[in-house]
Amino acid sequence: VQLQASGGGLVQTGGSLRLSCAASGRTFSRTVIGWFRQPPDKEREFVAALWWNGDGTRYADSVKDRFTISRDNAKTTVYLHMNNLKPEDTAVYYCAGDLASRFISTNWKTYTNWGQGTLVTVSS
Repeated sequence: VQLQASGGGLVQTGGSLRLSCAASGRTFSRTVIGWFRQPPDKEREFVAALWWNGDGTRYADSVKDRFTISRDNAKTTVYLHMNNLKPEDTAVYYCAGDLASRFISTNWKTYTNWGQGTLVTVSS
């Protein structure tokens, strides 16, 4: 599966953004699509993920109740709706695919397919 992320930008604290991850190519029954982020000078971290062909999502505690991951009905795009953004959400955001997973992993190393990043900057 090929992934392409978009939608980043500059937003003020408390604002909202929606990131998109366009997916093309082959997926499998147990494919997971996730969002990760890498803040400046920090490690890559898990944000949210969902089953591509089923129900079920998982969120990092730091974004729970503020971010929502969703998939369009045509199964072409995964979205990350980000509300009440904070300066600490500033990062390069990546979408990634784990093609044959037994569970929704939060470990970026288990994801094999990556899109290019999109930068989100939250000003204080």
